[in-house]
This record gives sequence, structure tokens and C-alpha cells, in this order.
Amino acid sequence: MNEAGLSQGNGTGVTPLGHEVYEIDTRMAGYSQITAGYLIRADRPCLVETGTAPSAPVVRDALASLGVGPGDLATVVVTHIHLDHAGGAGDMAAMYPAAEIVVHEQGARHLAEPSRLMNSARRVYGSELDVLFGELRPTPAERIRSVGERGSIDLGAGRSLDSHHSPGHAKHHVGLIDSASGDLYVGDAAGVFIPETRDLRPASPPPDFDLPVALDSLRLFAALAPTRLLFSHFGPVSDVTATLERSAEELTVWVAETQRARGEGLDLDHTVAMVRERTRQRYGVLAAGADPDLAAKTEHVSSTRANVEGILRWLDKSEPAAP
Repeated sequence: MNEAGLSQGNGTGVTPLGHEVYEIDTRMAGYSQITAGYLIRADRPCLVETGTAPSAPVVRDALASLGVGPGDLATVVVTHIHLDHAGGAGDMAAMYPAAEIVVHEQGARHLAEPSRLMNSARRVYGSELDVLFGELRPTPAERIRSVGERGSIDLGAGRSLDSHHSPGHAKHHVGLIDSASGDLYVGDAAGVFIPETRDLRPASPPPDFDLPVALDSLRLFAALAPTRLLFSHFGPVSDVTATLERSAEELTVWVAETQRARGEGLDLDHTVAMVRERTRQRYGVLAAGADPDLAAKTEHVSSTRANVEGILRWLDKSEPAAP
């Protein structure tokens, strides 16, 4: 990660957001503002997102600073099983033996037996896997609760965290809305928010990206009428309507540009270069004179190549090339 030029974070990494909600910078690979977890310090404390496996001690220390000890955490819930969101699930289950681990039903088996998921990730990331994500450890099956199209997590005192299946980024993705605060935990379904510049970039990696399904999930989020969006990458956003509209716009633009390159018969490398160039002006983080370290971080959390690969995979399924 050092070669990416990201800035190392300092301080506690814990930010109060009101309503007994706390943002936790999971310090993915030792750097700040890449992936957030959130503690809801309700009667039944709940952690939303674990971060990566190497982030588990960081999250544990943050929880301890907020008065949540090993026997206090009631629930750990992940929006989906990608390793930057759920890679620490097995570690957190071991650290908090009373906590129930909640995940969409299509991801549950991978938390119980992660070897297939880890093998797939290792093929993609190679030797970088250990530094970026570490090893997802198994969660005992009896500790896992699966949710389907809808689900509810009891936070105590009449407060709940209600899950809504929101695929398009991943088949096993859920959005989570807090009945007390109105906060909607969007995972990756609304894209990647860059707090330094307020840029919003798409998250359309393979293998599950599907444009119509992703847009349906954004419409679902709007219908829930949340008061804030809490991004796993990264932080809270209060301008809900404009942000969800921008998320849909970014996905649509990236698909159109990738489709154009595909129609011109460009190979993957040239498609990535074309899409990167044609979307550059949309993001202040990439403008002339912008901080190169921040630009590198943005590319890391919303990789042009991964986004294009996901879109191409979807196009190959939905619009097969003529023989």
C-alpha cells in the first residue's frame, strides 16, 4: 500500500455521529478513510461492518474506547461479504463470543466456510491479498443468522436495524436502516464517497454487477426516506436525494462509456484507459493540481479497472457480441 501514496491516519479514528452512532475508521492496511465500521451503542450494541481481518484489533480497541467489552456486543452485521466489509467477521466472532453474526442468506455459507471466497480473492489479488485483506477466518455456523429479502435486528428498547436486500453491486448485499436515527447503511450499493472532495464514484466490480438491479436498489434506498446515508467508503452524507441521484448517474455514465469502448472493439487495457480519460472531468480529486496521494487513494477504493471489468462482464451476459 505504501506505493499507492496513501496518507497514514492518526488520532483515535472514532467519530460520534449522534443517536449513539459512532464511525470507526478501520485503518485498512494501516491507512485512514478507506473503510468505515459503525457502532450503534444501543441497549443491544451492534457493529455494522467489520473491515478486513487485520483491522479487527483496530475495531476491538475502538469498541473498548466506547465502553463495549467482549461480553457486551450483541450483534455484528455486514452489508455483504467482500473482504473489506466482512473480512474480520471470524475474528470479531471470536473476540465477542455473545455476538450474533448477521449476513444475507447468499453470503452465510462463505462466512462459515470461507475457503472458496479466499481462493477466489487470492487469484485476483495474488501476493497483495495478505497486506490488503488478510485471511477471513471461519465463523461458527451456529453463530450466523441469515436474512433474506427483509430482516430485522433488535437493538433493544424498541429500536431496530432493518435489512433490505439490495443487489446490483453484489447478490448478497443488504442496506440497513436504523429505526431511531433514520440512518441508512449503504455498504457499496450507492458507490464510493470521497469525503475530502465529496466525489461519488461507482462500485461495479465483477462478478455480480448488474445495472438495472443496481438502479432498482438505489430506488429502494430512496423509498426508505433515510435521514442520512452512511457509506462504508467513507462516512456520513446528509444530502440523501441528490447523492442517490448522483450515484445512479455515475453508474449510467460509466456503463455508457464502457459500452462505447466495447463497441469500438477495444481490448480491456484500452477500454480502461478510455473510460478513465472520459470520466476524469467528473471528479475534483482527479483535476489538475489535485493531491496525487488522494487521487491514488480514490483509485484504490474505486478502481477504474475493476469497475470496467464488472461492467464488461455484465454487458457480455446482457448484450452478447454477435458471432
